[in-house]
Amino acid sequence: MVISLKDSLKLFGIMIVVFCAVFVCTFFLNFYLDAIAFKDSVLPDQQALYDAQLATAKVVCAISGGFLALIAVVMVIFYIKLYIDGHMQQLGILKAMGWSNSRIAIRFWVFGLSVLIGAALGFGAGHIAMPFIYNGLTIDSLDIEINFHWSLLVWLVVVPSALYSLLSCGFAYLALRCTANDMLKGRTEIKLKKRKGKPAKSGKDRSFLIETCLKTLGEKKLLVFFVAFACFCFSSMVQMGASMKQLSTETMGLMILIIGIVLAVTTMFMAVTSLIKSNLKNISMMKVFGYSVKECALSVFGGFVPFAFLGFAVGTAYQYGLLSLMVNIVYKDIGGMPDYSFNIPVFFITLACFIVLYGAVMVVYSFKLSKVSVKEVMLEN
Repeated sequence: MVISLKDSLKLFGIMIVVFCAVFVCTFFLNFYLDAIAFKDSVLPDQQALYDAQLATAKVVCAISGGFLALIAVVMVIFYIKLYIDGHMQQLGILKAMGWSNSRIAIRFWVFGLSVLIGAALGFGAGHIAMPFIYNGLTIDSLDIEINFHWSLLVWLVVVPSALYSLLSCGFAYLALRCTANDMLKGRTEIKLKKRKGKPAKSGKDRSFLIETCLKTLGEKKLLVFFVAFACFCFSSMVQMGASMKQLSTETMGLMILIIGIVLAVTTMFMAVTSLIKSNLKNISMMKVFGYSVKECALSVFGGFVPFAFLGFAVGTAYQYGLLSLMVNIVYKDIGGMPDYSFNIPVFFITLACFIVLYGAVMVVYSFKLSKVSVKEVMLEN
């Protein structure tokens, strides 16, 4: 089994997420290791700031790096499931020819290459950005030099790539645990026993559009998460980037702003394109029965709107909590630190931008729905 260039391009989202995680962790951990060497040279009046900066490096890496690493895990699983669903018959033929699950699954190590590329680029970009970051973090009279640490290369590039390759093979092995006959027929879902309880509410009294919208949400729970995560990134990073000008440096604020926008655009693009692709047949049938483009768009995208605003709200709370933690706990003993409070003007500006941009995305993809050819969809199926 060979993963084509087209399939590899779908892994671009993983590369972006891993790039951002490794990029942030590289210069903060590198600064931490370089600053530790000056532990005995710190003057008493500098000790509080020194300890705070080391704490900042650890907290940011633990929260941001760990969270993005978890998102990358979810994205790897999502992409592997998409690949298996799109190549069920080819994989079924291999199983019918006598290939074992482990023999097929081991070929999925290729998915780890996206992590390797993203981590390597993030590591390199982190070193390029280090001089600017060090200027904002170093303490007066302490000339902290930039040193290359091989241990970081191993732990931030080599180890994650190996772990994600193992994860890819392991999840693929679990996903392939069905018969070759089922795969050739296009059935790969493992049947679960139904819980005993109250019967599901009948949808007879609901309109067809509402029923379709609810069904889309029920079948695409992972895409709900990605939409909410994209809005979370936009909300938290934009507001945090705007506040960094007051609390840190403009360079740090701009960097956080760019990372947030890139993550938001990447995950939203991945979620919406996957959603449209999985609903092409439903959309084409609705168009046959005379439903308008607006109605088709509402049935596909409408249910995701509340989760988009939920992601925005959680992102707002996250950035406020994180900055409050840094100012009121990590830097509490540092004199001259400005007071931090919730920035209401920035919140409303960010909210207005979010509504405009999210609405623009929905309009653009609604226009894309209008271009869906019923004939082409039917021929593909």
